[in-house]
Amino acid sequence: MSAGHWGVAALAAVGPAAWGTTYVTTTELLPPDRPLLAAALRALPAGLLLLAFTRRLPRGAWWWKAAVLGLLNFGAFFPLLFYGAYRLPGGVASTIGALSPLVVVGLSVVLLRVRPGRGSVPAALLGLVGVALMVLRADAALDVGGVVALLVAMALMALAVVLAKRWGRPPGASLLAFTGWQLTAGGLVLAPIAWLGEGAPPALTASHLAGYVYLGLIGTALAYALWFRGIERLPAASVAFLSLTNPVVATLAGLVLLGQSLTPWQLVGLGLVLAGVFLGQRAGQRTTPARLAARGGPPSPSLADPADPADPADAPAGADDGVCGKGRG
Repeated sequence: MSAGHWGVAALAAVGPAAWGTTYVTTTELLPPDRPLLAAALRALPAGLLLLAFTRRLPRGAWWWKAAVLGLLNFGAFFPLLFYGAYRLPGGVASTIGALSPLVVVGLSVVLLRVRPGRGSVPAALLGLVGVALMVLRADAALDVGGVVALLVAMALMALAVVLAKRWGRPPGASLLAFTGWQLTAGGLVLAPIAWLGEGAPPALTASHLAGYVYLGLIGTALAYALWFRGIERLPAASVAFLSLTNPVVATLAGLVLLGQSLTPWQLVGLGLVLAGVFLGQRAGQRTTPARLAARGGPPSPSLADPADPADPADAPAGADDGVCGKGRG
């Protein structure tokens, strides 16, 4: 594997790694029992800030495309995620989320017409087992509504990854502008939901503000910009495997900041997750177009080696008509 692939993957992994600190930030800094408020304040202010900084709005079809991606990544994903998290133990929620690589692999075959690289499914199963060993408990209770909510949330995020891969990014739009469109669209959906569901925001303390600023700037604006950059430059399945770093960081954050401890089985699970991420990156490099693979033809260069370190971070990544450009399936 090229050094360019690992460099892009490492930066993209900052996204799920930052999301892994959300639980600690929420419990230690934010007001209790206001998850929808936290979701709205993560998305909308960050999106408006990026719009003000980039001074660029969508054009043409990108109005509805950005709205769809914003709804999938934020407007629908966040409420479903919080609903499921409140009704299920954290271990069950993380284990359901670890199904994401398998779903992305399947959607890539259907929507991107690419055949997953050899070893993608075993690597995804390895990561799933590892997450389960790290966070799942034998006495975990299941709530049907919570399970359904998290399954739908995980499927929506997987669909967002594949659609972003298919649509690319419009010419001339920077990565920050592209991120700002989605955050603003999702935040505009979340704000009224938070107001209706939880009422007016409470009086905020300095710690509350610090937590919201961290989640908005680092855990959302920066994290999602790097995540979307990874989607552009890596195979969709490779990006999905990076999401497994989320429960790893969440577990380590609990260990360091909350004084928790790791059992031997959790250490085994940690090793399996890291192995799954590594093997998933290698398998992603072997992705081939399904049609050509069926005829025995050569793989497309854009799928065989999607990471091009020579491309600037804010280079146009796709055409406005939805035709996939370099680095996309």
